[in-house]
Amino acid sequence: MLRRLLSQPAVLLFWLLHFLPLPLLATIGNGFGRVLFFLGSHRRNVVNINLEWCFPELDRAARERLARDHFRVLGRSILERSILWWGSHERLERMIRIEGAEKIRALLDAGKPVILLAPHFVGLDAGGVAVAMRFDSLSMYAEQANPVFDRLLLNGRRRFGDQMLLTRQDGIRATVKAMKSGRPFYYLPDLNARRRESIFVPFFGIRTATITGLSRLARTAGATVLTCVTRVLPDGQGYVTEIGDAWENFPTSDAEADTARMNAWIEAAIRTMPEQYYWVHRRFKTRPVGEKRPY
Repeated sequence: MLRRLLSQPAVLLFWLLHFLPLPLLATIGNGFGRVLFFLGSHRRNVVNINLEWCFPELDRAARERLARDHFRVLGRSILERSILWWGSHERLERMIRIEGAEKIRALLDAGKPVILLAPHFVGLDAGGVAVAMRFDSLSMYAEQANPVFDRLLLNGRRRFGDQMLLTRQDGIRATVKAMKSGRPFYYLPDLNARRRESIFVPFFGIRTATITGLSRLARTAGATVLTCVTRVLPDGQGYVTEIGDAWENFPTSDAEADTARMNAWIEAAIRTMPEQYYWVHRRFKTRPVGEKRPY
């Protein structure tokens, strides 16, 4: 969504926003999210369908409240990226608290590759910055159609330390090699994938196209999986990135069971803050053969 909004004049305005105090910027971001809700009919429809599929137990009024809450926190996260891209190291340390970073350090010091399982919550980029300020890490990157947004995103992700960005074309060998060299992999697993790249496993009780990359990468690299969830805090208080405990008995020899376990964990995390998941994404676009697309 942000890439469609940015142009050269818009970047200047966006840059100016990062000078504002965070509580004021959060208030403006909430208002911006309300505007997106009313004007973004296509994305609002995507959100409504996703919420209807995932929360059938909620009535229509409750799902609309959840959709409005989602757009408000989405609006905040969009405008607060200005601080992620241009704010000082000291300001970002105050803005993004990280809990459990010692778990990453302990594994790296023991020579063990690490995968940080980071689902698509709206605070995802803040979590990436929190990790990058502390570790020379690895993440995947896809070139953006909007060249202005592409340049901002690249520069933002490379601001701190020695960050490595790989593309799909680099392949699994380069990814495994980087992990084995001591770079934690900030891994984003939960976007809709093409049928030939995924399997269908449950997500909110729905057969959902999901890539098996977490299981394959953990097995190939001998990596330990740590969960990594970033929450947007209320009232302009910033973000907290929570590093969970290492997954036991993972991976197994059953990639489908491993992928289903991942989706079950993501679903449980979503239920703790349902308004903060990235519902504007068409998560259920790829359907099993014979099923109609919902969007």
